[in-house]
Amino acid sequence: MNTDATPLPERVRPRSLDEVIGQRKLIGPGGSLRRAVDAGRLPSMILWGPPGVGKTTLALLLAEAVNRPFVALSAINSGVKEIRDVLGRPGMFPPVVFIDEIHRFNKGQQDALLGAVEKGQITLVGATTENPSFEVNGALLSRCQVYILESLSRDELVQLVNRAIAKDTFLQSKRITVESYDALLRLSGGDGRKLLNLLELVASAHVSADPLVITDEVVTTVAQQNIARYDKSGEQHYDIISAFIKSLRGSDPNAALYWMARMIVAGEDPVFIARRMLIMASEDIGNANPTALIMATEAVQAIRAIGMPEGRIILGQVAVYLAISPKSNASYVAIDDAIALAEQTAHLPVPLHLRNAPTKLMKQIGYGKDYQYAHAHEGNFAQQNFLPDDLKGHKLYEPGQNAREAEIRRNLTAWWGDWYGY
Repeated sequence: MNTDATPLPERVRPRSLDEVIGQRKLIGPGGSLRRAVDAGRLPSMILWGPPGVGKTTLALLLAEAVNRPFVALSAINSGVKEIRDVLGRPGMFPPVVFIDEIHRFNKGQQDALLGAVEKGQITLVGATTENPSFEVNGALLSRCQVYILESLSRDELVQLVNRAIAKDTFLQSKRITVESYDALLRLSGGDGRKLLNLLELVASAHVSADPLVITDEVVTTVAQQNIARYDKSGEQHYDIISAFIKSLRGSDPNAALYWMARMIVAGEDPVFIARRMLIMASEDIGNANPTALIMATEAVQAIRAIGMPEGRIILGQVAVYLAISPKSNASYVAIDDAIALAEQTAHLPVPLHLRNAPTKLMKQIGYGKDYQYAHAHEGNFAQQNFLPDDLKGHKLYEPGQNAREAEIRRNLTAWWGDWYGY
Protein backbone atom coordinates (compact mmCIF):
# COMPACT_ATOMS: atom_id res chain seq x y z
CA MET A 1 0.00 0.00 0.00
CA ASN A 2 1.22 3.49 -0.80
CA THR A 3 1.28 5.64 2.34
CA ASP A 4 2.40 8.77 0.49
CA ALA A 5 -0.68 10.85 -0.35
CA THR A 6 1.28 12.88 -2.91
CA PRO A 7 0.21 11.84 -6.43
CA LEU A 8 2.79 10.05 -8.55
CA PRO A 9 3.09 12.92 -11.11
CA GLU A 10 4.23 15.17 -8.26
CA ARG A 11 6.61 12.61 -6.79
CA VAL A 12 8.45 12.13 -10.08
CA ARG A 13 8.22 15.70 -11.33
CA PRO A 14 11.47 16.72 -13.07
CA ARG A 15 13.89 18.82 -11.02
CA SER A 16 15.59 20.55 -13.95
CA LEU A 17 14.94 21.42 -17.57
CA ASP A 18 17.30 18.65 -18.62
CA GLU A 19 15.07 16.07 -16.92
CA VAL A 20 11.93 17.14 -18.79
CA ILE A 21 10.70 14.52 -21.24
CA GLY A 22 9.57 16.07 -24.52
CA GLN A 23 9.53 19.67 -25.78
CA ARG A 24 13.16 19.49 -26.89
CA LYS A 25 12.56 22.12 -29.61
CA LEU A 26 11.86 24.63 -26.87
CA ILE A 27 14.13 23.58 -24.00
CA GLY A 28 16.69 21.34 -25.62
CA PRO A 29 20.12 22.63 -26.64
CA GLY A 30 19.59 25.69 -28.83
CA GLY A 31 15.86 25.78 -28.13
CA SER A 32 14.24 29.22 -28.00
CA LEU A 33 13.24 28.99 -24.34
CA ARG A 34 16.57 27.46 -23.34
CA ARG A 35 18.45 30.35 -24.99
CA ALA A 36 16.35 32.90 -23.09
CA VAL A 37 16.95 31.14 -19.78
CA ASP A 38 20.66 30.76 -20.40
CA ALA A 39 20.77 34.52 -20.97
CA GLY A 40 18.99 35.10 -17.67
CA ARG A 41 15.82 36.39 -19.38
CA LEU A 42 12.29 35.10 -19.04
CA PRO A 43 9.61 36.83 -21.13
CA SER A 44 5.92 36.74 -20.28
CA MET A 45 4.48 33.87 -22.27
CA ILE A 46 1.55 31.66 -23.14
CA LEU A 47 2.21 27.93 -23.21
CA TRP A 48 -0.29 26.43 -25.63
CA GLY A 49 -0.64 22.68 -25.91
CA PRO A 50 -2.73 19.60 -25.14
CA PRO A 51 -3.31 18.37 -21.56
CA GLY A 52 -0.57 16.50 -19.76
CA VAL A 53 2.47 17.64 -21.76
CA GLY A 54 4.18 19.40 -18.84
CA LYS A 55 3.02 23.03 -18.93
CA THR A 56 2.95 23.40 -15.14
CA THR A 57 6.29 21.63 -14.71
CA LEU A 58 7.89 23.74 -17.40
CA ALA A 59 6.66 26.99 -15.81
CA LEU A 60 8.08 26.00 -12.41
CA LEU A 61 11.44 24.97 -13.81
CA LEU A 62 11.73 28.14 -15.89
CA ALA A 63 11.19 30.24 -12.77
CA GLU A 64 13.80 28.23 -10.88
CA ALA A 65 16.26 28.53 -13.78
CA VAL A 66 16.21 32.33 -13.56
CA ASN A 67 16.02 32.32 -9.75
CA ARG A 68 12.62 33.99 -9.50
CA PRO A 69 9.77 33.42 -7.00
CA PHE A 70 6.98 31.24 -8.39
CA VAL A 71 3.26 31.71 -7.74
CA ALA A 72 0.68 29.33 -9.23
CA LEU A 73 -2.96 30.32 -9.69
CA SER A 74 -5.82 28.47 -11.32
CA ALA A 75 -8.21 30.33 -13.61
CA ILE A 76 -11.00 28.10 -12.29
CA ASN A 77 -10.64 29.22 -8.67
CA SER A 78 -8.79 32.55 -8.85
CA GLY A 79 -9.83 36.05 -9.83
CA VAL A 80 -8.78 39.68 -9.70
CA LYS A 81 -8.56 39.57 -5.88
CA GLU A 82 -6.01 36.75 -5.96
CA ILE A 83 -3.97 38.58 -8.58
CA ARG A 84 -3.93 41.73 -6.45
CA ASP A 85 -2.96 39.68 -3.39
CA VAL A 86 0.09 38.42 -5.29
CA LEU A 87 1.03 41.95 -6.31
CA GLY A 88 0.70 43.10 -2.73
CA ARG A 89 3.11 40.57 -1.23
CA PRO A 90 6.30 42.23 0.05
CA GLY A 91 9.58 41.05 -1.40
CA MET A 92 7.87 39.10 -4.15
CA PHE A 93 8.73 41.27 -7.15
CA PRO A 94 8.92 40.39 -9.89
CA PRO A 95 7.54 36.86 -9.38
CA VAL A 96 6.72 34.39 -12.12
CA VAL A 97 2.94 34.06 -11.95
CA PHE A 98 1.66 30.88 -13.51
CA ILE A 99 -2.03 30.90 -14.55
CA ASP A 100 -3.35 27.46 -15.42
CA GLU A 101 -6.19 27.43 -17.97
CA ILE A 102 -5.78 31.15 -18.60
CA HIS A 103 -8.41 30.96 -21.37
CA ARG A 104 -11.03 30.76 -18.60
CA PHE A 105 -10.15 34.21 -17.28
CA ASN A 106 -12.73 36.81 -18.27
CA LYS A 107 -11.84 40.19 -19.77
CA GLY A 108 -11.66 41.94 -16.38
CA GLN A 109 -9.32 39.31 -14.98
CA GLN A 110 -7.11 39.40 -18.05
CA ASP A 111 -7.03 43.21 -17.90
CA ALA A 112 -5.72 42.98 -14.32
CA LEU A 113 -2.91 40.76 -15.57
CA LEU A 114 -2.21 43.14 -18.44
CA GLY A 115 -1.51 46.06 -16.12
CA ALA A 116 0.87 43.98 -14.00
CA VAL A 117 2.72 42.68 -17.06
CA GLU A 118 3.04 46.18 -18.57
CA LYS A 119 4.48 47.58 -15.33
CA GLY A 120 6.93 44.70 -14.97
CA GLN A 121 5.38 43.66 -11.66
CA ILE A 122 5.14 40.05 -12.79
CA THR A 123 6.35 37.72 -15.48
CA LEU A 124 3.24 35.94 -16.67
CA VAL A 125 3.26 32.31 -17.73
CA GLY A 126 -0.21 31.32 -18.88
CA ALA A 127 -1.12 27.77 -19.81
CA THR A 128 -3.96 26.93 -22.17
CA THR A 129 -5.28 24.04 -24.20
CA GLU A 130 -7.28 26.47 -26.37
CA ASN A 131 -6.08 28.61 -29.27
CA PRO A 132 -4.89 31.81 -27.53
CA SER A 133 -5.73 33.87 -30.62
CA PHE A 134 -9.41 33.35 -29.79
CA GLU A 135 -9.40 32.97 -26.02
CA VAL A 136 -6.82 35.48 -24.73
CA ASN A 137 -7.29 39.27 -24.69
CA GLY A 138 -5.51 40.70 -27.73
CA ALA A 139 -3.70 43.37 -25.70
CA LEU A 140 -2.42 40.77 -23.24
CA LEU A 141 -1.50 38.36 -26.02
CA SER A 142 0.56 41.05 -27.78
CA ARG A 143 2.76 41.34 -24.69
CA CYS A 144 3.43 37.63 -24.42
CA GLN A 145 5.44 35.16 -26.42
CA VAL A 146 3.34 32.17 -27.50
CA TYR A 147 5.10 28.82 -27.28
CA ILE A 148 3.41 25.75 -28.75
CA LEU A 149 3.96 22.55 -26.78
CA GLU A 150 3.78 19.32 -28.73
CA SER A 151 2.01 16.11 -27.76
CA LEU A 152 4.30 13.52 -26.23
CA SER A 153 5.35 10.78 -28.66
CA ARG A 154 4.88 7.11 -27.88
CA ASP A 155 8.60 6.77 -27.10
CA GLU A 156 8.42 9.75 -24.72
CA LEU A 157 5.37 8.33 -22.93
CA VAL A 158 7.12 4.97 -22.55
CA GLN A 159 10.15 6.83 -21.21
CA LEU A 160 7.86 8.58 -18.71
CA VAL A 161 6.58 5.22 -17.42
CA ASN A 162 10.03 3.68 -17.20
CA ARG A 163 11.51 6.63 -15.35
CA ALA A 164 8.67 6.61 -12.81
CA ILE A 165 9.15 2.89 -12.19
CA ALA A 166 12.89 3.42 -11.72
CA LYS A 167 12.67 6.49 -9.46
CA ASP A 168 9.58 6.10 -7.28
CA THR A 169 9.95 4.13 -4.04
CA PHE A 170 6.38 2.85 -4.03
CA LEU A 171 6.58 1.59 -7.60
CA GLN A 172 9.96 0.02 -6.88
CA SER A 173 8.37 -1.96 -4.05
CA LYS A 174 6.02 -3.61 -6.56
CA ARG A 175 8.96 -5.00 -8.63
CA ILE A 176 7.21 -4.01 -11.83
CA THR A 177 7.76 -5.54 -15.25
CA VAL A 178 5.93 -3.99 -18.17
CA GLU A 179 4.87 -6.66 -20.66
CA SER A 180 2.83 -4.21 -22.76
CA TYR A 181 2.44 -0.44 -22.73
CA ASP A 182 -0.49 -0.34 -25.17
CA ALA A 183 -3.40 -0.12 -22.70
CA LEU A 184 -1.58 2.40 -20.51
CA LEU A 185 -0.96 4.66 -23.47
CA ARG A 186 -4.37 4.17 -25.06
CA LEU A 187 -6.39 4.84 -21.90
CA SER A 188 -4.34 7.90 -20.96
CA GLY A 189 -4.81 9.38 -24.42
CA GLY A 190 -1.31 10.85 -24.62
CA ASP A 191 -1.76 12.80 -21.38
CA GLY A 192 1.38 12.33 -19.29
CA ARG A 193 -0.37 13.17 -16.02
CA LYS A 194 -3.16 10.67 -16.68
CA LEU A 195 -0.60 8.09 -17.69
CA LEU A 196 1.24 8.35 -14.38
CA ASN A 197 -2.00 8.40 -12.39
CA LEU A 198 -3.14 5.25 -14.18
CA LEU A 199 0.21 3.58 -13.56
CA GLU A 200 -0.12 4.33 -9.84
CA LEU A 201 -3.71 3.06 -9.87
CA VAL A 202 -2.59 -0.25 -11.36
CA ALA A 203 0.26 -0.55 -8.84
CA SER A 204 -2.03 0.24 -5.90
CA ALA A 205 -4.52 -2.42 -7.02
CA HIS A 206 -1.79 -5.06 -6.93
CA VAL A 207 -1.92 -6.45 -3.37
CA SER A 208 -0.05 -9.69 -3.99
CA ALA A 209 3.53 -10.17 -2.74
CA ASP A 210 4.45 -11.37 -6.23
CA PRO A 211 6.03 -8.97 -8.71
CA LEU A 212 3.58 -6.93 -10.73
CA VAL A 213 3.50 -7.74 -14.44
CA ILE A 214 1.70 -4.98 -16.32
CA THR A 215 -0.32 -6.35 -19.22
CA ASP A 216 -3.09 -4.79 -21.27
CA GLU A 217 -5.64 -7.00 -19.51
CA VAL A 218 -4.47 -5.95 -16.05
CA VAL A 219 -4.55 -2.25 -16.95
CA THR A 220 -7.97 -2.44 -18.60
CA THR A 221 -9.51 -4.30 -15.66
CA VAL A 222 -8.21 -1.80 -13.11
CA ALA A 223 -9.15 1.19 -15.25
CA GLN A 224 -12.72 0.01 -15.74
CA GLN A 225 -13.13 -0.32 -11.99
CA ASN A 226 -11.43 2.81 -10.81
CA ILE A 227 -10.94 5.57 -13.40
CA ALA A 228 -12.76 8.77 -12.50
CA ARG A 229 -16.33 8.95 -13.69
CA TYR A 230 -15.99 12.22 -15.55
CA ASP A 231 -13.31 12.96 -18.08
CA LYS A 232 -13.57 16.14 -20.18
CA SER A 233 -12.10 14.40 -23.19
CA GLY A 234 -13.55 10.92 -22.70
CA GLU A 235 -16.80 8.98 -22.95
CA GLN A 236 -18.20 10.25 -19.65
CA HIS A 237 -17.90 13.80 -20.97
CA TYR A 238 -20.30 12.98 -23.78
CA ASP A 239 -22.57 10.85 -21.60
CA ILE A 240 -23.07 13.59 -19.03
CA ILE A 241 -23.63 16.40 -21.51
CA SER A 242 -26.11 14.08 -23.25
CA ALA A 243 -27.93 13.49 -19.95
CA PHE A 244 -27.97 17.25 -19.34
CA ILE A 245 -29.47 18.10 -22.74
CA LYS A 246 -32.02 15.27 -22.52
CA SER A 247 -33.07 16.56 -19.09
CA LEU A 248 -33.60 20.06 -20.52
CA ARG A 249 -35.52 18.65 -23.47
CA GLY A 250 -37.57 16.52 -21.09
CA SER A 251 -38.55 19.59 -19.01
CA ASP A 252 -36.90 18.31 -15.80
CA PRO A 253 -35.08 21.26 -14.15
CA ASN A 254 -33.97 19.11 -11.20
CA ALA A 255 -32.11 16.57 -13.33
CA ALA A 256 -30.75 19.34 -15.57
CA LEU A 257 -29.27 21.15 -12.57
CA TYR A 258 -27.77 17.92 -11.25
CA TRP A 259 -25.98 17.02 -14.49
CA MET A 260 -24.85 20.61 -14.87
CA ALA A 261 -23.44 20.51 -11.35
CA ARG A 262 -21.55 17.30 -12.21
CA MET A 263 -19.87 19.15 -15.07
CA ILE A 264 -19.10 22.23 -12.97
CA VAL A 265 -17.59 20.16 -10.14
CA ALA A 266 -15.45 18.27 -12.67
CA GLY A 267 -14.06 21.54 -14.02
CA GLU A 268 -15.87 21.56 -17.36
CA ASP A 269 -15.45 24.75 -19.39
CA PRO A 270 -18.53 26.86 -18.52
CA VAL A 271 -18.57 28.36 -22.01
CA PHE A 272 -18.97 24.84 -23.40
CA ILE A 273 -22.00 24.30 -21.17
CA ALA A 274 -23.49 27.64 -22.21
CA ARG A 275 -22.93 26.89 -25.89
CA ARG A 276 -24.72 23.57 -25.57
CA MET A 277 -27.70 25.36 -24.02
CA LEU A 278 -27.62 27.86 -26.90
CA ILE A 279 -27.97 25.02 -29.40
CA MET A 280 -30.71 23.38 -27.34
CA ALA A 281 -32.69 26.64 -27.11
CA SER A 282 -33.11 26.66 -30.89
CA GLU A 283 -33.22 22.93 -31.56
CA ASP A 284 -35.70 21.91 -28.85
CA ILE A 285 -37.59 25.11 -27.96
CA GLY A 286 -37.45 27.25 -31.07
CA ASN A 287 -40.51 29.34 -31.78
CA ALA A 288 -42.45 27.81 -28.91
CA ASN A 289 -40.58 30.41 -26.83
CA PRO A 290 -38.20 32.60 -28.89
CA THR A 291 -36.96 34.29 -25.71
CA ALA A 292 -35.14 31.06 -24.83
CA LEU A 293 -32.64 31.69 -27.62
CA ILE A 294 -32.06 35.23 -26.35
CA MET A 295 -31.51 33.96 -22.81
CA ALA A 296 -29.06 31.32 -23.96
CA THR A 297 -27.17 33.78 -26.16
CA GLU A 298 -26.83 36.19 -23.26
CA ALA A 299 -25.60 33.33 -21.07
CA VAL A 300 -22.66 32.69 -23.41
CA GLN A 301 -21.72 36.37 -23.36
CA ALA A 302 -22.19 36.70 -19.59
CA ILE A 303 -20.03 33.67 -18.82
CA ARG A 304 -17.25 35.08 -20.97
CA ALA A 305 -17.59 38.41 -19.17
CA ILE A 306 -17.58 37.24 -15.55
CA GLY A 307 -16.17 33.71 -15.61
CA MET A 308 -16.44 31.35 -12.66
CA PRO A 309 -17.42 30.81 -9.90
CA GLU A 310 -20.08 33.53 -10.29
CA GLY A 311 -20.96 32.17 -13.71
CA ARG A 312 -22.60 29.14 -12.09
CA ILE A 313 -25.52 31.38 -11.07
CA ILE A 314 -26.20 32.38 -14.67
CA LEU A 315 -25.81 28.82 -15.91
CA GLY A 316 -28.30 27.62 -13.31
CA GLN A 317 -30.84 30.32 -14.10
CA VAL A 318 -30.77 29.67 -17.84
CA ALA A 319 -30.86 25.88 -17.40
CA VAL A 320 -34.03 26.16 -15.31
CA TYR A 321 -35.58 28.58 -17.83
CA LEU A 322 -34.89 26.22 -20.75
CA ALA A 323 -36.17 23.20 -18.84
CA ILE A 324 -39.52 24.81 -17.99
CA SER A 325 -40.05 26.37 -21.45
CA PRO A 326 -42.55 24.85 -23.89
CA LYS A 327 -40.78 22.66 -26.42
CA SER A 328 -40.81 22.48 -30.21
CA ASN A 329 -38.37 21.08 -32.74
CA ALA A 330 -40.46 22.23 -35.70
CA SER A 331 -37.89 24.72 -37.04
CA TYR A 332 -35.05 22.22 -36.54
CA VAL A 333 -36.91 19.54 -38.51
CA ALA A 334 -37.89 22.10 -41.17
CA ILE A 335 -34.34 23.29 -41.91
CA ASP A 336 -33.02 19.72 -42.13
CA ASP A 337 -35.84 18.80 -44.49
CA ALA A 338 -35.15 21.95 -46.51
CA ILE A 339 -31.44 21.12 -46.81
CA ALA A 340 -32.25 17.57 -47.94
CA LEU A 341 -34.69 18.93 -50.52
CA ALA A 342 -32.21 21.56 -51.72
CA GLU A 343 -29.53 18.91 -52.25
CA GLN A 344 -31.94 16.93 -54.44
CA THR A 345 -33.31 19.90 -56.42
CA ALA A 346 -30.37 22.28 -56.83
CA HIS A 347 -30.97 22.24 -60.58
CA LEU A 348 -34.36 23.94 -60.35
CA PRO A 349 -34.37 27.54 -61.55
CA VAL A 350 -35.64 30.57 -59.64
CA PRO A 351 -39.09 31.54 -61.04
CA LEU A 352 -38.90 34.56 -63.33
CA HIS A 353 -41.15 36.75 -61.18
CA LEU A 354 -38.73 36.37 -58.23
CA ARG A 355 -35.60 37.25 -60.17
CA ASN A 356 -33.91 40.61 -59.87
CA ALA A 357 -34.08 42.78 -63.00
CA PRO A 358 -31.29 45.39 -62.85
CA THR A 359 -31.00 45.76 -66.65
CA LYS A 360 -33.43 46.58 -69.46
CA LEU A 361 -32.74 43.25 -71.19
CA MET A 362 -33.63 41.31 -68.06
CA LYS A 363 -36.92 43.15 -67.80
CA GLN A 364 -37.63 42.43 -71.47
CA ILE A 365 -37.19 38.68 -71.01
CA GLY A 366 -39.52 38.61 -68.01
CA TYR A 367 -37.32 38.97 -64.96
CA GLY A 368 -39.45 40.32 -62.11
CA LYS A 369 -42.64 40.31 -64.20
CA ASP A 370 -45.87 39.76 -62.22
CA TYR A 371 -44.08 39.90 -58.86
CA GLN A 372 -46.55 41.17 -56.25
CA TYR A 373 -45.05 43.58 -53.71
CA ALA A 374 -46.48 42.47 -50.36
CA HIS A 375 -46.69 45.95 -48.88
CA ALA A 376 -48.89 47.12 -51.71
CA HIS A 377 -51.64 44.72 -50.65
CA GLU A 378 -54.06 44.59 -47.75
CA GLY A 379 -52.52 43.04 -44.65
CA ASN A 380 -49.07 43.28 -46.29
CA PHE A 381 -49.64 39.93 -47.93
CA ALA A 382 -50.13 38.73 -51.52
CA GLN A 383 -50.51 35.02 -52.19
CA GLN A 384 -48.02 33.92 -54.86
CA ASN A 385 -45.55 31.12 -55.45
CA PHE A 386 -42.10 31.65 -53.90
CA LEU A 387 -40.68 28.18 -54.60
CA PRO A 388 -39.38 26.72 -57.87
CA ASP A 389 -42.37 25.84 -60.02
CA ASP A 390 -41.76 22.10 -59.62
CA LEU A 391 -41.96 22.46 -55.82
CA LYS A 392 -45.06 24.66 -55.69
CA GLY A 393 -47.06 23.91 -52.51
CA HIS A 394 -44.27 21.77 -50.95
CA LYS A 395 -44.60 22.28 -47.19
CA LEU A 396 -41.46 22.15 -45.02
CA TYR A 397 -42.49 23.87 -41.79
CA GLU A 398 -45.16 22.25 -39.62
CA PRO A 399 -45.86 24.33 -36.49
CA GLY A 400 -45.52 22.51 -33.20
CA GLN A 401 -48.21 21.75 -30.64
CA ASN A 402 -47.81 24.69 -28.29
CA ALA A 403 -49.53 28.02 -27.69
CA ARG A 404 -47.04 30.17 -29.58
CA GLU A 405 -46.94 27.98 -32.67
CA ALA A 406 -50.72 27.50 -32.56
CA GLU A 407 -50.90 31.23 -33.23
CA ILE A 408 -48.36 30.83 -36.02
CA ARG A 409 -50.49 28.04 -37.53
CA ARG A 410 -53.58 30.29 -37.49
CA ASN A 411 -51.67 32.99 -39.37
CA LEU A 412 -50.31 30.54 -41.94
CA THR A 413 -53.78 29.10 -42.46
CA ALA A 414 -55.21 32.58 -43.03
CA TRP A 415 -52.45 33.47 -45.50
CA TRP A 416 -51.95 30.24 -47.38
CA GLY A 417 -55.14 28.23 -46.86
CA ASP A 418 -54.96 25.09 -48.96
CA TRP A 419 -51.84 26.25 -50.81
CA TYR A 420 -49.58 24.43 -48.34
CA GLY A 421 -52.26 22.43 -46.58
CA TYR A 422 -52.26 24.36 -43.31
